[in-house]
Amino acid sequence: MMGSFRLFLLIFFTFYLIINAVEVTHDDRAIKIDGERKLIISGSIHYPRSTTEMWPSLIKKAKEGGLNAIETYVFWNAHEPLYRQYSFGGNLDLVKFIKTIQDEGLYAILRIGPYVCAEWNYGGFPVWLNSLQNITFRTQNDAFMNEMKTFTVLIVDMMKKNNLFASEGGPIIMAQIENEYGNVIDSYGDQGKSYINWCANFAESLNIGVPWIMCEEKDAPSSMINTCNGYYCDQFSPHKNNPKLWTENWSGWFKDWGDKDPHRTAEDLAFSVARFYQYGGTLQNYYMYHGGTNFGRIAGGPYITTSYDYDAPLDEYGNLNQPKYGHLKQLHSVLMSMEKILTHGESTNKDYGNWMSSTVYSYNGSRVCFFGNANDKEDVTIDFEGKKYTVPSWSVSILPDCVTEVYNTAKVNTQTSMMEKRLPEGAVRGLHYNLNWEWRSERIEHLNCPVQYSRNLEGVTYANGLIDQKLVTKDTSDYLWYMTSVNLYRNDPIWGDEVTLQVNCNCHVLHAFVNRQHIGSKWVKNGEFKFVFERNFVPKLGTNFITLLSVTVGLQNYGAHFDKTANGILGPVKLLAPSSIEKDLSNNRWAYKVGLNGMETGLGSDPEFSRRVWYRNWPINRMFTWYKTVFATPRGDDAVVLDLWGLGKGTAWVNGYNIGRYWPSFLAHEDGCSSSCDYRGGYGASKCVSNCGKPTQRWYHVPRSILNRRGLNTLVLFEEFGGNPCLVTVKTVSNSKAYAHAYEGSSLELSCQGKKVISNVKFASFGLPNGTFGSLEQGHCHSSNSLSVLKEACIGHKSCSIDVSEKTFGATGCKSSPQRLAVEVEC
Repeated sequence: MMGSFRLFLLIFFTFYLIINAVEVTHDDRAIKIDGERKLIISGSIHYPRSTTEMWPSLIKKAKEGGLNAIETYVFWNAHEPLYRQYSFGGNLDLVKFIKTIQDEGLYAILRIGPYVCAEWNYGGFPVWLNSLQNITFRTQNDAFMNEMKTFTVLIVDMMKKNNLFASEGGPIIMAQIENEYGNVIDSYGDQGKSYINWCANFAESLNIGVPWIMCEEKDAPSSMINTCNGYYCDQFSPHKNNPKLWTENWSGWFKDWGDKDPHRTAEDLAFSVARFYQYGGTLQNYYMYHGGTNFGRIAGGPYITTSYDYDAPLDEYGNLNQPKYGHLKQLHSVLMSMEKILTHGESTNKDYGNWMSSTVYSYNGSRVCFFGNANDKEDVTIDFEGKKYTVPSWSVSILPDCVTEVYNTAKVNTQTSMMEKRLPEGAVRGLHYNLNWEWRSERIEHLNCPVQYSRNLEGVTYANGLIDQKLVTKDTSDYLWYMTSVNLYRNDPIWGDEVTLQVNCNCHVLHAFVNRQHIGSKWVKNGEFKFVFERNFVPKLGTNFITLLSVTVGLQNYGAHFDKTANGILGPVKLLAPSSIEKDLSNNRWAYKVGLNGMETGLGSDPEFSRRVWYRNWPINRMFTWYKTVFATPRGDDAVVLDLWGLGKGTAWVNGYNIGRYWPSFLAHEDGCSSSCDYRGGYGASKCVSNCGKPTQRWYHVPRSILNRRGLNTLVLFEEFGGNPCLVTVKTVSNSKAYAHAYEGSSLELSCQGKKVISNVKFASFGLPNGTFGSLEQGHCHSSNSLSVLKEACIGHKSCSIDVSEKTFGATGCKSSPQRLAVEVEC
């Protein structure tokens, strides 16, 4: 009986997969699902940059924002950090992530790579690859291709086993092999071309039943769909018989330590999207839709921050980044309403001059129109079929019936949310929950490592000469100690009252010790990851111990042959006498020790170890110090952040979870910011920046899923530079206020995110209001009913929807058109 039931389940499940399987193909116009051309609006969400508990909410919000697909890379070094040792648990559970996408009824785009770039440590490559003989990355090289093949097959087989390709009933409609290779292919010569052909043939051999893509690869083999990445891809031309696909529309930009906050306006991002679909695009993917957090050591660069917010439509914590989220949501709705015409209709373009154009799509008697004005200074008025239309500069107007404008990229009819970081309820200002700190010193017993002896010490390796840091650490730690010794006597030519230690360093950070005393530190501040460290010291007669600690802040992730970039102390390392005589120590016998004692013993990551002896009366501004405290979980469901202002540089753990590197003492450059931002004109990462002269990153995300719902949480800090933990606080992020300027004829939605309700309408004016947030004023046209209408509709509600019209507010006594509604609410 039981055997029959199992057989029934097997037959039922097989039948279920067959009836849910779809055929994914393409023609020169679009991706086709079961023969039907589809308009795809996708967004990147990287599963390791959030948590499993966040995935359902993020994907649901993406769907509510008008997306019908989610894209992600697959991160090789996260899944195989050590050779043939795999990790697919927690926020690395790729299968669970894809199934979560499927649960929301969305498509998935899987970019296997396995090179990803992505501002990810070492571009996603495991550092252990360097231990293989005769290996060269990303070229016609057997050692590399064999390993790439092994990992790619592993991922493909995992997807097949779980029936996740669309051909098996799953959500995955496309996959990517390699990544942005066209940007570097010239550096690899004929071997590069051979390699990319091999990639295509290998991918096709996997028989996944959905199309393969190659982004930024103009020489992509014909079996691959070549795609575009960038801020604007409206002028991109794919290969013959390929649809026009945009795999990365950069919604903002990432940050390096020392950078200001980047911002890409909602108007410009919407302009780029509308232009793309105006000129025949049928699949566009936001990179990123949710950027998230570089937990642990996954940030690459080097020098990329722990926050990977990216100014995306969903912010680092998963909140709606308004107005970007709402403005794009409205655009997506309009585009999807025209899907059939855009994917099947014939298009006619007309150039009006002055960067003004129109595009008309016609299909089965229906038409849609795009009026695009790429002039970054002047509005343009055109006569279209006997009617005049004025299109603001740097904008696209969309008319689904070629008569009435329903959307313009420059007219934002959605709220701007003011997100505030607050002390949680019950906190004491200045001392959150009266944090009580304890401390321990980092044990540095190896500072007097006897490198001149042949015997080996535990955890210490030896070599004659200086070695690339990543080859020693194998990316298991940011920290590598380089240790040697030198004997000096009175008759030595280098001997003197004072000598100079000179270190030529391919370093990110360097700390130097002589005879157990710290003599100085240096780190990169100008983006050049090579520097010369020089510091004087007074030697002693006999043996002098020289210890250098090299610290990485992420490994390089981009560029031709980036894997060959050496890290650490490569020399020469010299002692310089005042008489200009020098002693080169580069070829000395050197001892190497990876990591820090506290990290090896789990001081931050192991809650059991963190309960061992700690000391009170903690010191401040002391290097290489561990701090520990406990804090209560803030009430509610608002995102939780650590304000680490007052600290130097280091790493933080909450309940054993590594929330990433911190460096609040690294200030952004003081110039380049402006009080206003003009959305018009081409966007670049240095446009519309803010936060000049302030910490590059002050706030660090603590996912609620790692907190104890009841009771206390343990916070452990390793402070490398020296700081003051008494300034540290725990805060929550919430939508405190919102404001909007909505145009007549639109529908304005106002909301307080989470469970909050609108508590007050501070200002409302329908007519021709003036000013911006915080300084809104009534104009010469104003409806006296404005405030009362908003209060009645919104106060006490989580959200409200307002029809912006005289029908709602009454006459303003003004004939000007269009009129606007300006409103400011409090949550």
